[in-house]
Parts: sequence; C-alpha cells; structure tokens
Amino acid sequence: MPSETTPATISGEEILSVSALNRLARQTLEKRFPLLWVSGEISNLRRPASGHVYFALKDEGAQVDCVMFRTRSQLLPFRLQDGQRVEARALVTLYEARGGFQLSVEALRQAGIGAMFEAFARLREKLEKEGLFAPERRLPLPRFPRRIGIVTSLQAAALRDVLAALARRARHLPVVIYPAPVQGEGAASGIAGAIRAAAARGECDLLIIARGGGGIEDLWAFNEEIVARAIDACPIPIVSGIGHETDATIADLAADCRAATPTAAAELASAGWFEAQAELRRLASALRHHLQRRLQERMQQVDLLARRLIHPGERLGRLRAETAHLASRLGSCLRQQIVACRSDMQGLDARLALCRPDIRHARRDIDELAGRLRAAIAVGLMQRTHRLQSLAASLGHLSPQSVLARGYSLVRKPDGSIVRSCAQLGVGERLRLSFSEGGAEARVTQCDSLNI
Repeated sequence: MPSETTPATISGEEILSVSALNRLARQTLEKRFPLLWVSGEISNLRRPASGHVYFALKDEGAQVDCVMFRTRSQLLPFRLQDGQRVEARALVTLYEARGGFQLSVEALRQAGIGAMFEAFARLREKLEKEGLFAPERRLPLPRFPRRIGIVTSLQAAALRDVLAALARRARHLPVVIYPAPVQGEGAASGIAGAIRAAAARGECDLLIIARGGGGIEDLWAFNEEIVARAIDACPIPIVSGIGHETDATIADLAADCRAATPTAAAELASAGWFEAQAELRRLASALRHHLQRRLQERMQQVDLLARRLIHPGERLGRLRAETAHLASRLGSCLRQQIVACRSDMQGLDARLALCRPDIRHARRDIDELAGRLRAAIAVGLMQRTHRLQSLAASLGHLSPQSVLARGYSLVRKPDGSIVRSCAQLGVGERLRLSFSEGGAEARVTQCDSLNI
C-alpha cells in the first residue's frame, strides 16, 4: 500500500488502514483550513511534566480539544486558567495516534484584547509623535523627597505594599494619599483628577501612581489619553508602579520613571534616604572602629608610661644625689677658678707696678683745667639764664592768658571749637566764655555782623 495517499487517488474500492485514514484526514484538514483565530472558553486545562499545555475551547454549543506545545506556551504573557475566555491562533489538525480532531495552538490572547491592543498601539503612536514620551521631558526624581504622594485606590493591595516599603526604608517620610478608582468605568477620569489635585496642592515632592497586577482589561484605565495628559502636565516628578514587570501601559511611558511593581516604585522614591541611612550606618561603623583603635592605642601608651613611671620618693632621692654631686663639682670648679684668678691678678699687679707712670704732673694739669672749666661753666650758665629770662618775658606778652588779663574773653561752642566770627553762631545757641579768672555760660540772643 502506498505510504503517501492523497484524496485524489482514493477509490471507493480501495481498502485503507486506520493509520492511513487518519493521515489522509489530517492532511485534508491542514490543507483545507489555514492558520486561523478561534474564540472560546478554556476548560479541562492540563499541564503535564512535558511542559505542553492541553485544554478544550468551548462555547454554548460545542467544544474542541487544543494543544499548545512547550516552546509556544513559554511565551505566554499571562497565566491560563479554566473559565478564561481567549482567542487562539491555531492550525486545524488531527492527532493520528488517537484519531482525535484538535487545534494546534500557535498563540493565545485574552478575548477582546485584540481591539484593546490596537487602541493601545494607536494612542501610543499618537502620543509618541507629539513627543510626550521624549526623555528630555522627564523630570529628575528628587534624591531626598520631603513628602510623597500616592495616587491609588484606598482598597488596593498596592497601597499596602507601597506603605510597607516606605515604612521599612524611610519611616520618617510623610505620605499623602490621593484616592482614585483604578479599575472600571470612570477610573481614568478619577486617576487624572487625583493627579491634577496633587499638582494643584503642591504639597509633595514626588508622586507615585500604583496599581497591582491584572489583565489588560483591569489595567485599561492607565491606557487612557486623559491619564497620559495629566501625567505630562504634572509639575511633580511621577513614578509609575502599575501591574507587574511584564505589564506596560501608556501611563508607564508618560511617567518620569517606571518601576516594575508598586513596591519597586516605593523603593525608587525612597532610594536616596535608604542609601543615606546605609551610608550613615557605614560611617557610624567606621567611626566606632576608628575610636576603638584610637582607644586601644591610648591604652597601650598609658601602659607604656605606667611602666616608665617612678615613685616620687625614689625620684626625689635620685634628684638629691644628682644635686649633691653637681654641687660638689661646682665647688671644686669655683675653687680652681679662684686660685687661677688670684695667680693672674698677682702677675698683673707685678706688671702694673713696672709700667705705672708718674701722675703728679698730670694731676696738676688736671686741677688747672678743672678750674678753667668751672669758670667757663659759670659764665655760660649766667648767659643762658639771662637769655631764658628774656624769652620768658617775651612769651608772657604773647600768652593768651595775658590777653585775657587785658579784658578780653575766649568764646567756645559746646563742642569746644573757638568762635571767631558771628557767622558761626545761631540765635539760641549756648556758648562757653573764658576770662582771665574763671568762666561763664551764655546764650546768643542776637547776631550783629558790624565790626567794633
């Protein structure tokens, strides 16, 4: 029997084996049906150790067995479960060993997601052309934020994750929560409104948008244009922590920084404080080790000095003996010096006696010169006295006190300056008058510019 039998070569009289029949049926199905999309609900899901995935797709009226081989199932972006509605891109085939009609699934997507992906791609392309995702439009995250805002639902598990991470890494940071629905109708408007409220209040240095994981339908509010516009217009740096690492939304692309999870977003927001705490602990440890080392060095120095320390009585005894020895040496030295000086003096006296001149004539000359000097000094002193008396008389005539004695007075202002003209005076001004004997105070009542 030929191994490759085609439907065109089959006659009604030909007898086929079961294997041949199933092979012909498989070939016919695969040629008749191209690679197509099939929609249905997953049931009877099985994952054997081989890594392949077996399940059935069903609707209200029928079901079909499906297989997805391991190389394909490993690429799924979501986890399959019974009751989940999906769209399968599959090849219609027949499993020859059992004669079972089945679909060989190449790819899976959640039902209705195709249209969502198209809308996502269109919006992403539109905003990208506007430059909304450009790196230069992103704001730098503050290293040490003083207050952090969180945009999420009060019932969201992501809020608890963010608060737990912040309490663990930066407990001192105050947190402001801007409640907003994160799923369902009106969620996008609520999220955008919360972002705008945070921007208007301006009480936070950093804003976190958080939402736990989910399907594309659950995260769709973060793919709305209104949310992307609100993020772009916000003057506060924004960190997005939406879904899991594999989830990517328009909000992630518009945010200033994207984190894989809400917890990772909290870690990014508190990274500066966390690093500062780690650095502070490192410096404290280094300081503690340094102080311990210095203390050990000082203790060793104290031990060394303690070994060198001598009892005061012993030290005084040593000093007393050393002093006595020095005193003995000093006395001996002085005696030797005195004997030597006496010997030198006797020799000098002998030489002086031989060289001593006759001073009698010199003393007579000195006495004569001394008499002449005394006479010259007396004459000079008399001349200087007469000159001094003459100068004293002349100075007395020029003395201001002599002028005042003739009836004049000296006029001064309160600051001590001398008044030389009536132009220096003002009516009502107080003056100080000095006379030859005593003084007086006066007040100006009239100023006349006439000369006397």
